[in-house]
Amino acid sequence: MSLDAGAGWLAVVLFLTVWFIVQREALARSEAVTRACHELRGPLAAARLGLALGSRGTMLSPAQLRAIDSELGRATLALDDLARVRARRGKGAEVGMVDLCALLADSVEAWRASARAAGVALRFGERPPVAVVKGERARLAQAAGNLIANAIEHGGRHVEVDVSVTGGVVSVGVCDDGPGLPDAIAVLVRRARRGRGARGRGLAIAAGIAAVHGGRLRALPVERGAHLALELPVLSSGTASPPES
Repeated sequence: MSLDAGAGWLAVVLFLTVWFIVQREALARSEAVTRACHELRGPLAAARLGLALGSRGTMLSPAQLRAIDSELGRATLALDDLARVRARRGKGAEVGMVDLCALLADSVEAWRASARAAGVALRFGERPPVAVVKGERARLAQAAGNLIANAIEHGGRHVEVDVSVTGGVVSVGVCDDGPGLPDAIAVLVRRARRGRGARGRGLAIAAGIAAVHGGRLRALPVERGAHLALELPVLSSGTASPPES
């Protein structure tokens, strides 16, 4: 091969390498924008419906105010994530002790108005009085909110959230009576992360948050519908309490 031919091939390789890097960066930024839009749409809609529901009465209860604040916090996280992608810098997580039972109570309350508007009965079922994990509360609320929103949008007419503790693992379960998942969680998450599927975007976010907290997201066997479980290592828990009436 001549010197000119070798230089030509080298130029082609360099051009393709630069082109690939540019395309990958563009795809990453596009996916970040799409993800931010997904994360903004749900919390803002839930907060708006919560405010509309509260306006029909005399005043919002403390639980409703906490729920609205939690969803607006999720929206803030989406904007923070988008800003970090643009600035290419990290941000330290606010890690602490989080009571998942209290967090789930707020998440269920936040999505109750949305569920009612969609004709879905949303219920917070069995849970221990306390189930403490170590992590970032806003991120864990983000994961729980995505699972509840996914069940309301794609499930049937009944959605139940529960918390259980077994062998050092706390499991946040979200069960619905709809048509079930169109594919395995791993497949849906992989497609969403590649920008090829909107259905699994919320699941991908929840799975990523679970992994960062040393846990996982998985689908449990169920006769009808879908039963997703967000499993995390538990620090402390109490004895089981009766279901909410």
